[in-house]
Order: sequence, then structure tokens, then C-alpha cells
Amino acid sequence: MKLYILSLAVGVLVGVIYALLSVRSPAPPVVALLGLLGILIGEQIVPVAKRVLEGKPVTVGWFKAECAPPILGVRHEDHTPQRKDAA
Repeated sequence: MKLYILSLAVGVLVGVIYALLSVRSPAPPVVALLGLLGILIGEQIVPVAKRVLEGKPVTVGWFKAECAPPILGVRHEDHTPQRKDAA
């Protein structure tokens, strides 16, 4: 959650700087967000293609574990089960 708040704060700061300099953002917000989403999805084409070329199946479970976390902004270590006996 802290990462999201920091990201939002930096975005607001950049917006304030743009306003003080009387410049517009490089792209309309919706276009920029769609572009970022496209980048995230495009990055996941490589692991899918590698898996297909290796002859391994691309299952929904694999996709959710390997491709969905980067697209949705969840780090892999957030999904690792915690050991109860870890000190």
C-alpha cells in the first residue's frame, strides 16, 4: 500500500510542477494509462512465448502465477506462503 501512496504522491508532485511551468502532460491521462497497460501486457508475451516454444502448456494457473502479478502490480514475494516455523 505504501508503494501506491508514494506513486500517487510523486504523480501529484509532477502535476504541480507541470502546472507551475504552464505545460501540459505529454499524453492525455487515459491514453497514457492505456499505453502503460499495453506495456505491462506486452512484457508478458515473452514468458508465454517461451513456455509455448518449450512445449509446455500455458494453463490458467500458470498464467495467474507468472503473468497476472506483474500486470496487477503484485510482487512475486507477496504470493509466497509463509512458513509457520520461521523465526
